[in-house]
Amino acid sequence: MKSLFHLAFNVTDLDEARRFYGSVLGCAEGRSTATWVDFDFFGHQLSLHLGEPFKTECTGHVGEHLVPMPHFGVVLALPDWQALAARLQAAKTAFVLAPRVRFEGQPGEQWTMFFCDPCGNPVEVKGFRSLDTLYAA
Repeated sequence: MKSLFHLAFNVTDLDEARRFYGSVLGCAEGRSTATWVDFDFFGHQLSLHLGEPFKTECTGHVGEHLVPMPHFGVVLALPDWQALAARLQAAKTAFVLAPRVRFEGQPGEQWTMFFCDPCGNPVEVKGFRSLDTLYAA
């Protein structure tokens, strides 16, 4: 079964969201109205609607760091993750958790970064040498 993930959430400014998801993250814009816009978020559908974003708090433990909860994100092959990390750094993105490797040399070794969109929605992007190891224990 092939499926795509759909996530709809609120943003406070559609123009800023368009700039960030389109220009900074490189996501293709899809359909839109005056109150929402769709993006192809690395093969999945994001629908950004005008409204008040979810309340988030840094309560998620990632190693010795606390990260925002709830958050959403994507898992990429490592070369794609590295290219996106470079793109975000070039755009002077303020990271909640700067790009780094975790669980190095262990099952589940991964690269991660956390940042927020301009409306405060937290995003995590993970990178794996092989996506087959995503659930390695």
